[in-house]
Amino acid sequence: MNTSPHQSSIELAARLGVDCGVGDVISTSSLGPSLHEVVLGHASRFAGAPGNDIMVRLASSPGHFTRRRYSVRAVDTDRDALTLWITTSHDGSGSRWATNARVGDEVDVVGPRGKITLDHDADWHLFIGDTSGFAAFYRMAQAIETPGRAIFIVEVDALDDVVTSAFDDALGVTGIFIDRQGRGPSDPSGVLSALAAFEFPPDVGHAYLFGEFSVTKAAQVALVDRGLDQDRISRKAYWRAGRNNADGGEPDKSDD
Repeated sequence: MNTSPHQSSIELAARLGVDCGVGDVISTSSLGPSLHEVVLGHASRFAGAPGNDIMVRLASSPGHFTRRRYSVRAVDTDRDALTLWITTSHDGSGSRWATNARVGDEVDVVGPRGKITLDHDADWHLFIGDTSGFAAFYRMAQAIETPGRAIFIVEVDALDDVVTSAFDDALGVTGIFIDRQGRGPSDPSGVLSALAAFEFPPDVGHAYLFGEFSVTKAAQVALVDRGLDQDRISRKAYWRAGRNNADGGEPDKSDD
């Protein structure tokens, strides 16, 4: 195994104040029509807390590299491994890497990244987004102290894309999965309809919005309108419909 990451990865990690190294693919599998799992070895130290993500350096074209950010689904310290769930419903450097990855392939990893982690003061946790949010949502939910409650409002391209997970029996879990039914990926109407029909539980809640830029933005506005305090809402846009993410992995956040 090559233990030396590219110099650009070393410089980036130093600038961000995080770690970097080389991870190797130890398994890869399809989870559904739009989701692929990649497990990286020699990588558990990059995982951070539930909600954090990592950056990987990928070839985007011959001679050109880009970076993509992925929330960590799970970490296995015994195997020194972390698991990624990567959406593959589009043609991009990340989806191509995920679907074509083979055991033994190596990739530069920089991490942990991200500022959004679980709010341990909340009694209930509302996770809103799309397929790209499953990894972070499930890892964060599995870290909720019981008794507690996790609610998922997730829009998928088709119901075959719904991936479930196991949770502590003492955790209250509600899953609301929305079939997109041909709506555009930046159309928030499906998520907003589900959110409008959902009654907030009592006590203190926190909402986490991970997914497409316009949809998460609309959901944030709706939550504030419903009376949820802004400091109880954490939003991270993973991608933006019709626009490629920048080489650093972030979507275009400029106004239309």
